[in-house]
Amino acid sequence: MIRPQLAEFMRRMDQNSVAIIPSAREATRSNDTQYRFRQDSDFLYLTGFEEPEAIAVVAPAREQKFTLFVRPRDPEREIWDGRRAGVEGARSEYGADESLPIVEFHEKLQEILDGAEKLYYRLGVNPDLDHTIIREIARMRALNRKPIHPPQTIIDPATIVHEMRVLKSPEEIELMQRAADIAAEAHVEAMKAARPGMKEYEIEALIEQIFRRLGAAAPAYNSIIGAGVNATILHYINNDGELKGGDLLLIDAGAEYKGYASDITRTFPISGRYTKAQREIYDLVLEAQMSCVEMVRPGTTHDELKSHSIEVLTKGMVRLGLLKGDPAELIKEKKYEQFYMHGLGHMLGIDVHDVGRYYYDKKSRALEPGVVMTVEPGIYINPNTKDIPEQYLGIGIRIEDDVLCKADGPRVLTSKVPKKAEEIEKLMAR
Repeated sequence: MIRPQLAEFMRRMDQNSVAIIPSAREATRSNDTQYRFRQDSDFLYLTGFEEPEAIAVVAPAREQKFTLFVRPRDPEREIWDGRRAGVEGARSEYGADESLPIVEFHEKLQEILDGAEKLYYRLGVNPDLDHTIIREIARMRALNRKPIHPPQTIIDPATIVHEMRVLKSPEEIELMQRAADIAAEAHVEAMKAARPGMKEYEIEALIEQIFRRLGAAAPAYNSIIGAGVNATILHYINNDGELKGGDLLLIDAGAEYKGYASDITRTFPISGRYTKAQREIYDLVLEAQMSCVEMVRPGTTHDELKSHSIEVLTKGMVRLGLLKGDPAELIKEKKYEQFYMHGLGHMLGIDVHDVGRYYYDKKSRALEPGVVMTVEPGIYINPNTKDIPEQYLGIGIRIEDDVLCKADGPRVLTSKVPKKAEEIEKLMAR
């Protein structure tokens, strides 16, 4: 039986059409070694198939609606590379109406394309396959004296698939909750373990060990473990600095569980207690974060969320002396960007920065039940900043949760990690 996602994709396709959707390709790390294989997100979403060298052909008007071209079973290669589903497994385990060895795709391509008015295929991802398909369509068009009818239009399937992926099913939400729970436990244990004198990579190792121990396939992205001024670098991934007493530690780390990502950021005091200056910045970021979480409701737009975070943070930064002037004018002139230079958050799912349009006709998209997004305001104060209170220099704070939009209000998937300052200090009490 085919996956519900694939059935819905077929329903949204034009009936006299065919889709060709390839898997990801293995990527070389160096010489003859590869990175751990990670399936193409759209292919995984539609088929659930996690092997390389595969192509899905989807044709809703044909008897064989779902054909999967895969690597056949090969006992010798499987000794080296691991088990394969094979042609039989593609049918029995993944619901394909028809399955064939991947080496037969080229010879079947004319048959696949013939009679379809439209081809759903994403150009620019797999140049070799692009060339094969375009060359075959051109060859078929040249045979204009024969009863052969190649597609007249090529459409990016992402126009359908990416909009489908925006709204999560109950089954997807369950997987995302598990990914969030795994990451939450790792963050809590990192708070307990952090000590002056440790290296950032020791915390990274602890977090990622917990991810794997609890069943995550891998980190959902490169973990950010930024101590002290390193927390002011948004995508800091060196993770080789030293944890020092009196500094903050910013951890931005999420787990990938059965294809779905979590994304959590917490910022906490390495010595176990925030200084007065750290607490002032922290409470301001927390105020913005929690008030934005409450706005994750149907009808709220992405721009409204960002604007609210800007308003709260700008007023607070004026109060603390980081900015000077009228908040409304400062916002108009975007003076806040010196300290808050990124968006409020992003959609989350199979990709950590998940797909889906944020604007329609230049209007900000409104949230709907089933959307999962991050809410992650922050303040980052470069240590070389001039004309601000000295006690704030070098402080970087971000607080991030994964939030499900529901009809009756937000559900914070990552609520198991404390974020109020007093809760964090209590957890870290030596």
